[in-house]
Amino acid sequence: MRKKIILIVIVIVVVLGFVIYQFFIKKEKPEFVLEKVAMATVLKEVSETGMVKISEETKLGFKNAGRIEKILVKVGDVVEAGKELAKLETNQLLIELTEAKADIEVAKAKKTDAKASLETAKQDLKDIEAGAEEDLKNAYGDALNTLDDAYLKMYNAFNTVSDVQKTYFNSTDQESIQVKESKDKIENVLEQTKSYIAQAKSDFQNEKIDTALSKIKDYLSDTKEALEIVRDITERPSYRDTISSSDKTSLDNQKSYINTGFTNLINAQQTISTTKITNDTNINNAKSKVSALEIQLKEEGENIGLYPAQVNQCLAKISLLENQIQEAILKNPGDGQITKINKREGEIVQPTDFVISFLPSAPFQIEVDIYEEDIVNVKIGDPVRITLAAFPDEVLEGKVVLIDPAEKLIEGVVYYKVTIDFKEAKESIKPGMTADIVIESAKKDNVLVIPKRTIEKINGKKIVKVFKNGNVKEREIEIGLEGSNDLVEVISGLKEGEEVVIE
Repeated sequence: MRKKIILIVIVIVVVLGFVIYQFFIKKEKPEFVLEKVAMATVLKEVSETGMVKISEETKLGFKNAGRIEKILVKVGDVVEAGKELAKLETNQLLIELTEAKADIEVAKAKKTDAKASLETAKQDLKDIEAGAEEDLKNAYGDALNTLDDAYLKMYNAFNTVSDVQKTYFNSTDQESIQVKESKDKIENVLEQTKSYIAQAKSDFQNEKIDTALSKIKDYLSDTKEALEIVRDITERPSYRDTISSSDKTSLDNQKSYINTGFTNLINAQQTISTTKITNDTNINNAKSKVSALEIQLKEEGENIGLYPAQVNQCLAKISLLENQIQEAILKNPGDGQITKINKREGEIVQPTDFVISFLPSAPFQIEVDIYEEDIVNVKIGDPVRITLAAFPDEVLEGKVVLIDPAEKLIEGVVYYKVTIDFKEAKESIKPGMTADIVIESAKKDNVLVIPKRTIEKINGKKIVKVFKNGNVKEREIEIGLEGSNDLVEVISGLKEGEEVVIE
């Protein structure tokens, strides 16, 4: 009986121990898969099915708009693949590239003293405001000199008309009356001009100078009109031979001087207007800079680090400009002969314009329609693997030679036609054969990679879960090339050998 009790106790202890182990001691195995961060090749490919066709005349054009700087071939030239055919002007792009490279040197700085930058910006604003005030003051000062000059020209015109009247028009005939009226008109506007100039000079108020410019411009027009009347009278039959040629010339000269004075006033008004606009623009830009630095200083503290995103932005701009400069050179996509030149040097071309036509040497090409989301990854010169349905066990080589800039709709979906040349075409190839193609649009060897499915996008950031010492922690990473082989290049945030979680 005693043995039986002991046995029962032992069984109870064993069962109780098993329960305690299962529910309190045993650790659950992690319910996820781990992947090591490793060095590998990232490959981005575009796959599609096309058709073999007989080679036709190919029309080539630039990818971007621009002015043709040079045509480097002529009709009939036999050209090899990669031959430069024409170039666009790239002076502006080269300037922008130089500026972008200078910008990146600034962006690569480890830190900048934002407080000092803000103080500099504030001082710049004060200097700009002071300079603007001085520039405007000088513009109005020059305008006063122009007003004085206008008065002098009107005064000389009055004296000239007075002399002509005294010498030739001192009777009571109609001509004498008209000359006197013209002289009186000039005398009247001369007095008005003197009054407005005096008001403008009294306290140097800009508004009074503006008013004087506007009024005296009208008075110059009145003076010119009076001079023209007097000059016309000197050519009337009763006076034509009486008035000396020198007096007539004097009247003509005064008209010319008045015209010059009128032009000078217009220029003075335009200078003032331009100065105001320039000042406003410069001051507003300086104020915006101060405001931006104040916000930056408030948000980030006194010492602001220039982040990798800014460096990447500069690098992206440099890459874009370098690509545009490369794309400004039109190259022959394959061996062939130039059949037509459709543009001349100096002409502006658009991406839809064809510039040069050539006939490929190869007898066959492949045409394939690429989906709009994939076409952005395809470029001329990309290598292509070709498998023909008629020869399924053979893989032929080729390359992209043409991307049609015009889209085509297939069942409501946008595609772009791509032409592919065979590197070496088999004699047994026939037009109409079906071709499965794989375009290698990008490739990076020996780079740090992880599977795509390990990456989550959270608030615009790329996040992975890193498993270390039994714990999982989220970490932000920066990625590069995203491959078609489920691998993604890691630029920063992970090290080789670390383990990431695949959910």
